[in-house]
Amino acid sequence: MQKFHLRTADQLPALLQAFRKQAGLTQREVALRLGVTQQTYSALERNADTVGAARLLKLLHILGVEWVLTQPDPDAEAPLSVAETPPW
Repeated sequence: MQKFHLRTADQLPALLQAFRKQAGLTQREVALRLGVTQQTYSALERNADTVGAARLLKLLHILGVEWVLTQPDPDAEAPLSVAETPPW
C-alpha cells in the first residue's frame, strides 16, 4: 500500500485527479456516483479545499482510497511530501 502525505489543501486536487485516473474513472462516472453533475465534480476536483469532510470521505470511497490520520513521531525523519511522491 502506497502512502501519500497530505499537508496542505492545495495538494489535494492533483491527488484526487490521479486517484480517479488510477481507478479508471472519468469525471462523469465519479459525478454520477457522487450524485452531482460532471461540471460540479470538475469544479470540486479543481477546488478540493472547499469540499466538506463528508463529501470528501464519500469521494475517497468511490475512488477506492482510504483516509488515514496519524500523528508523526517527533523523533522520526520527516516523510516525503506529496510533491515528492506522486501517485502516477
